[in-house]
Amino acid sequence: MIKTLAAFGLALVLVLAMSAAPVVRAADSYPSHPIRIVVAYPAGGSTDTAARLLADRLGKVLKQTIVVENRPGAGGVIGAASVAKAQPDGYTLLFAASPELSIAGITTPNLPYDPNRDFAPVTLVGQVPFILVANNDFPANNVQELIAYAKAHPGKVNFSSFGTNTSNHLGGELFNLQAGINMTHVPYRGSSPSLTDLMGGQVQVTFDTVTAVFPLIKSGKIKALAIATAKRSPLAPDLPTVAESGVPGYTGGTWFGLLAPSGTPPEVIQRLSSATRTILESDDIREQFASRGIQPAPGTPDDLRTFLAAEIAKWKDAAQKIGIKTN
Repeated sequence: MIKTLAAFGLALVLVLAMSAAPVVRAADSYPSHPIRIVVAYPAGGSTDTAARLLADRLGKVLKQTIVVENRPGAGGVIGAASVAKAQPDGYTLLFAASPELSIAGITTPNLPYDPNRDFAPVTLVGQVPFILVANNDFPANNVQELIAYAKAHPGKVNFSSFGTNTSNHLGGELFNLQAGINMTHVPYRGSSPSLTDLMGGQVQVTFDTVTAVFPLIKSGKIKALAIATAKRSPLAPDLPTVAESGVPGYTGGTWFGLLAPSGTPPEVIQRLSSATRTILESDDIREQFASRGIQPAPGTPDDLRTFLAAEIAKWKDAAQKIGIKTN
């Protein structure tokens, strides 16, 4: 009986060791082939820009090719869903923004993934505020003039967004509520097409990231009305905040984070997290991010998990105030 139990115990140890071996070998050799980072928005937008800056440097640190793939649509849901269903081996990652993870689970019925269960956090990458910008031909040149114009011309002011129930859609609706106006929401499939139509005059105003709009403001293609930070930004010290312009307490922005499919080996997550944090703490990426209005925010996987929980709670409260039905 003792010999039988001993033999069974030895066999069990061997089975467990054999089953664990592929994971250990995979982690030790990771990455052995190209990595794909999915961006759930079109090329040229702020999320895409930040993702490509990171991917370039991450590829050098990991000594492997990293390909950025744009899969836009449904406010980031299509791209996020593709990663949630991918093999959890560390070779398909999501460069996420707030809409698909902080907001979609609150406002989107029948979401094809669970933001909490279907992703393994790697690290928060950065945070970036919104700027309220307008078409150059729009009569308003500041927040008070925008509010006055919208009240005097009901139904004549449109604001664009990255898509329905995205961060700048909810930000625009919250601005409507706090300013006592009723601008009409026009959703797009990302920042780039939204800004294209803003420049063309199809929409009058939008909230978008510093990253996306600064080059257009500097080149005179659109005009800035205010920045949605609590205090004035060093990047644009002469630009007033929305709050100081007559909408007290108003702030808005988005964040970027790196995540893998749930079930990705912890050793791979730690390798990715450590490499990404090293990059985000370098002077090079800090300068590159700062010039685009992105504040690096490196942290551990647990830090990102805690951050996500707080973001979801914040946007659920905002959606209820606006009157958007929540799940």
